[in-house]
Amino acid sequence: MNESIIFKKLNEYFTPTFLEIKNESEKHANHEGSPNTGDSHFYVIIKCERLKNLSRLEGQREIFKVLEKEMNHGIHALRIKIMY
Repeated sequence: MNESIIFKKLNEYFTPTFLEIKNESEKHANHEGSPNTGDSHFYVIIKCERLKNLSRLEGQREIFKVLEKEMNHGIHALRIKIMY
């Protein structure tokens, strides 16, 4: 798993005006449950019209829905910031 896959899927689905994906895996090395692959913890910063009128929780659910496959196979943790 890497940032480019996450970026591509979110960009295609949401067409955001701003999207940044940061790999934060190094901050979580050797944490319990972490796969220690170097590509398992990510920070998503996104701004788009589609998420604008949703609650924070609803917006996060939409993002998780788009990344469902990746969440089940590779992503251990996803931190999300939705900009309005």
